[in-house]
Amino acid sequence: MAFSDRLLAAWYTGHPALALLRPLECLYRRVVQNKRQRFVQGQGTVYRSPVPLVVVGNITVGGTGKTPLILWLVEHCRRQGLKVGVVSRGYGAKPPQLPWRVLADQDASVAGDEPLLIVQRTGVPLVIDPDRSRAVQSLTAAEPLDLVFSDDGLQHYRLARDLELVLIDAARGLGNRRCLPAGPLREPAERLASVDAVLFNGAAGDRDDGYAFTLQPTALVNVRTGERRGLDLFPAGQAVHAVAGIGNPQRFFNTLQALHWRPQAHAFADHAEYSLAALTFSPPLPLVMTEKDAVKCRAFARDDWWYLAVDALPSPAFVAWFDGRLPGLVART
Repeated sequence: MAFSDRLLAAWYTGHPALALLRPLECLYRRVVQNKRQRFVQGQGTVYRSPVPLVVVGNITVGGTGKTPLILWLVEHCRRQGLKVGVVSRGYGAKPPQLPWRVLADQDASVAGDEPLLIVQRTGVPLVIDPDRSRAVQSLTAAEPLDLVFSDDGLQHYRLARDLELVLIDAARGLGNRRCLPAGPLREPAERLASVDAVLFNGAAGDRDDGYAFTLQPTALVNVRTGERRGLDLFPAGQAVHAVAGIGNPQRFFNTLQALHWRPQAHAFADHAEYSLAALTFSPPLPLVMTEKDAVKCRAFARDDWWYLAVDALPSPAFVAWFDGRLPGLVART
């Protein structure tokens, strides 16, 4: 197990050695709290988008389901007649220049896996740049928009925001509730009191401290051809090689088990780069991966490689809450 995996496990299951990291945690807390305080007090340069901006982020390290929720938000707003765009840091992307407009026919190495997935699924205008303020300026200059979603960026305090949505993995929660590097938190847990809404990925129902949303498997899609098949393609008990290079691979493996398949789990680092050799396993079995992984594998995919398409399903209470906020948001434009 890699050191990063061991550290992640320690954050969520506990380990006495983490106490040695407390001095570094105190320093980290001081830095992020000062950064937040300067933002609240209006100090420093803060860019305000000409159209309303909604941050979809988290305060924990690791996957919480941001991409599926952004896909839902994009389509939900479009159904109400709104023109929306997305900005992203573009983690791991190596575009020729920044900011960079992501198009569906680009390679994941150029566009980044998550931005490319979003554009291929929705066709939404999307710009990547580690400087999200610059990304928003580029996007709004090129497209007439009513609303912009920022994929992550909760801690990007050079960018003003009109709404903050924070996602938390319901199973893992906040771990030991300590900040980096002694725990998984990017900001102290108290930060949740200041956001507009908290959503718990995988929660059985709404909670006193936030809304529930789930990821619903909808189809198996052939990585090489794009052929879409039902979830009954494989019978119950089918053994498959399961590949996940996401923030929380176990959640994907659990989903395959819930579909009554027998996944042989192959966890990779988040945003991992793949090759045919790296994904050739024994014995030969159908391979099922996440959609985020699939955008990086189409060029060398084999016939029996599939990705599991999933859709975010927020609770009715969250949908009603969000719809209640939309008129006030778009009135700012």
